[in-house]
Amino acid sequence: QLQLVESGGGLVQPGGSLRLSCAASGFTLNAYTIGWFRQAPGKEREGVSCLSGSGVGKNYADSVKGRFTISRDNAKNTVYLQMDSLKPEDTAVYYCAANPSSWRIDLDMAHYAYWGQGTQVTVSS
Repeated sequence: QLQLVESGGGLVQPGGSLRLSCAASGFTLNAYTIGWFRQAPGKEREGVSCLSGSGVGKNYADSVKGRFTISRDNAKNTVYLQMDSLKPEDTAVYYCAANPSSWRIDLDMAHYAYWGQGTQVTVSS
């Protein structure tokens, strides 16, 4: 069965870095667009970044452009989100999700059929 498992969250100081991992099983990455989303306390879930099945198409939310980088390792069937220059407002639970339309690079949650359980990222001094 298709499964997504996030890891790599934690507590980091402002200006620091973290790398999140999204390990996929039950499918290969080239068949899906993989997206990262986040939800802060009291706020709606929002899209952060996504990577198309080809590995070429990428999209980033304006709030993270220039600071976050999405990538993948096909051999490990894992997608990464490198987060640099972290800010307190990046604090949230981060989720990865899979969109069966592998050519799409939008961050509309309605297009993502499969979700991981989330990993907590806290940016605080």
